[in-house]
Amino acid sequence: MKRTMWHPKGAWAGMLVLGLAGCAAQNHGEAAADAGAGALASPEGAMLAYEHDLDITLDAAGIAPRVKQIAEACQSARFGDCAVLQVGQQGGEYPSGSVKVRIAPKGVEPLIGLAGQGGEVASRNTHAEDLAQQVADTALSKARLQKEHERLLAYQDSKDIKLADLLTITQRLSEIEAGVEQANKEAAQQHRRIDTQLVTMQFHTPSGQRSRSQIGEALSESGAVLTTSVAFLIRALSALLPWAVVAWVFAWIGSVLWRRRKRRLAARAS
Repeated sequence: MKRTMWHPKGAWAGMLVLGLAGCAAQNHGEAAADAGAGALASPEGAMLAYEHDLDITLDAAGIAPRVKQIAEACQSARFGDCAVLQVGQQGGEYPSGSVKVRIAPKGVEPLIGLAGQGGEVASRNTHAEDLAQQVADTALSKARLQKEHERLLAYQDSKDIKLADLLTITQRLSEIEAGVEQANKEAAQQHRRIDTQLVTMQFHTPSGQRSRSQIGEALSESGAVLTTSVAFLIRALSALLPWAVVAWVFAWIGSVLWRRRKRRLAARAS
């Protein structure tokens, strides 16, 4: 039976390969972590609502597929919780597209990276709105309504309450309950703006591509422009020809009369 010999060099080579693979995987994980860590998020205790506006240049043929790709990535929660708010496309000579999403902070940078693949982020603007005062006002309004609701409930249970007062309290309780529900909706919307970020991406073709399209469009229209110009000249000549003939006749008659007058004056002088 043939035995397999153990070679130290082969073992060291295998360990080296495994080590390199492990380092590559670790570096990839660290890069992904760094991308997630670099995302802007509201600091602890702050109430900031971030919004990102991007202008991305991409080849004309790639705009429509990219818009679809971004929408699908958001709907499938590929980069975290995400909701598509608006999708738009425009074809023709200068195609364009737009996508507006609301996504978790850690998914902002990966989503922007996907949007800019094969193109260029021409401009990017990030700003935040401080919602601290709005959140505080909503919470204070809700607390006041709840306290008033408790007082009215206690007064409603009183044995000495009159019927007219009871009807008034019942109506006021309904108004308070509606106010509390509205305050809850406003609070939920405010926290949604704080916990997620609004990303608006506009896709356009590069300026050089648009210039070439304009030149091609001008060349394709040159034949029609030339035909229109020649037709205009023909119409103008047709309209002016009768008047030119009449003017020539009057000029010829005037010239004949002028020569006769000159000959008479010369005969009298001699």
